[in-house]
Amino acid sequence: MAAQTLEQLISAGVKGRPVLVRSDLNVPLDDSGSSPTVTDDGRIRASMPVLQKLSDAGARVIVMAHLGRPKGEPDPQYSLRPAAARLAELAPFGVELAADVTGADARSKAGSLDDGGVLVLENLRFDPRETSKDDGERGAFADELAGLAATPDGQQGAYVDDAFGAVHRKHASVYDIASRLPAYQGDLVRTELDVLDTLTRSPDRPYVVVLGGSKVSDKLAVIDNLMGQADYLLIGGGMVFTFLAALGHDVGSSLLEEDQIDTVKRYLDAVSGSDCEFVLPTDIAVASAFAADAEHEIAAADSLGQSAFGASAIGLDIGPASAENFAEHIRSARTVFWNGPMGVFEFEAFAAGTRTVASALTETKGFTVVGGGDSAAAVRTLGFDDNQFGHISTGGGASLEFLEGKELPGLTALGE
Repeated sequence: MAAQTLEQLISAGVKGRPVLVRSDLNVPLDDSGSSPTVTDDGRIRASMPVLQKLSDAGARVIVMAHLGRPKGEPDPQYSLRPAAARLAELAPFGVELAADVTGADARSKAGSLDDGGVLVLENLRFDPRETSKDDGERGAFADELAGLAATPDGQQGAYVDDAFGAVHRKHASVYDIASRLPAYQGDLVRTELDVLDTLTRSPDRPYVVVLGGSKVSDKLAVIDNLMGQADYLLIGGGMVFTFLAALGHDVGSSLLEEDQIDTVKRYLDAVSGSDCEFVLPTDIAVASAFAADAEHEIAAADSLGQSAFGASAIGLDIGPASAENFAEHIRSARTVFWNGPMGVFEFEAFAAGTRTVASALTETKGFTVVGGGDSAAAVRTLGFDDNQFGHISTGGGASLEFLEGKELPGLTALGE
């Protein structure tokens, strides 16, 4: 059974109806000032179109979202207040924030919403039942959330899942709520699925996958699945040092997952003679310490411990020759999926590899997908605009699990 769409919900009429929307407002914050501020509002902007459509159609919109990982109780540092404030600044509709999740303030404000009004509930994860492993506990919380969509005149509420970044979680607001109210798929979820279907079922070739980030263990299942689909797998970031170690190279004091070396060796052996090729860096930017102002130099990728810093050398970015090689592969591709920065882009001295990869994605005529999370933050931090890329995913872990071939609970709940 195909999931019901947002268009079907709006066509059926939502004026005066309460609609619970699971949005993704899990944004990074800067809490160094007097009050926390949003440092990357990409997910908030991506959530706005569905909220706008429902508001324009006269729905009474109740937004459910999480931020960070509080320990199942209210914690001011994880309040959704900064995210809700940023939403209010960007949106043409009014935005209120409830002081709790399903408590007295949430019930009062939900019950007094005007047509077209938007209410943001406090962080769902302030209630431990949201993420509970116990079906009964999650169900009870889902009942309370659904209760916010009840109206005195008996109008039936609805549920819209527009948080693709959470569909891999079997949480109350993602999975259980969908059986309590008529459930619909938001536009953001639909778009993400269309893009991921393109990447896994019918990519134009050459198909280049660029993987970075700190740990190879986070990407093993993705690599395993994409080896049979991609033409080239370009490996950078901290995870590359496990690949280099698997080839017998000296990686100095760089990040290394020794327990994954044998797995990586099997992957390298598996693609030998196949249509897929791993492309690894030939040079690395190494530093004397993990610090923005650390001494650094470019060293050969096969002998980092022989650099000026000896055994203490730490690889913090791919080198310029490797970055240009990656860029050439990207520019000649017809489909590119990128997940994970090439180095510690937060330090300017080690941002060049990530910047070169991002720039190459803007230059190719192929379809480009930036895979959310740190990659999305990187392109914005480095000054690129979202519209320079084919698609910037909000999915993060959900996108990776889809590419691994896993079943995602939130999509199952919608009938996808």
